[in-house]
Amino acid sequence: MITFILNGAPVAIEAPDDMPLLWVLRDRLGLTGTKFGCGLALCGACTVHIDGLATRCCVLPIAAVAGKSVTTIEGLGNEANLHAVQQAWIDEQVPQCGYCQPGMIMAVASFLRTNPEPDDSAINAAITNICRCGTYPRIRKAIHRAAAAVRSSGASPA
Repeated sequence: MITFILNGAPVAIEAPDDMPLLWVLRDRLGLTGTKFGCGLALCGACTVHIDGLATRCCVLPIAAVAGKSVTTIEGLGNEANLHAVQQAWIDEQVPQCGYCQPGMIMAVASFLRTNPEPDDSAINAAITNICRCGTYPRIRKAIHRAAAAVRSSGASPA
């Protein structure tokens, strides 16, 4: 039995220790916002937060999150109270197909927590998620919009 906090609520689940967190989230817990992309932790479609840090979970064994806090895209915000990054994604009309966007949003939310005033070079270095549709210009605009929204509100980006 592995126990952890998922989107703010305690979870206890039976799963093989080496089962990737991605498959526990999707197949066992029904949280399908986190996507499978490459299966090698390279593309970022599977990005979630573990104790607040962006982590690619397609190769991360479930045992690694025992006692930790995991946040998925489903726990980042809600319709009544979107996260600043989610709102910026809507305002800048970022998604084309949208498949990679949950992981991208999670990576950016974590990034803005430590760098609320990013320049383009910092964004390039930190956000390495892949978007096959090539919406990178809109992604960059959305990151700057979210950072500005967080700074003007005085709220934490997380």
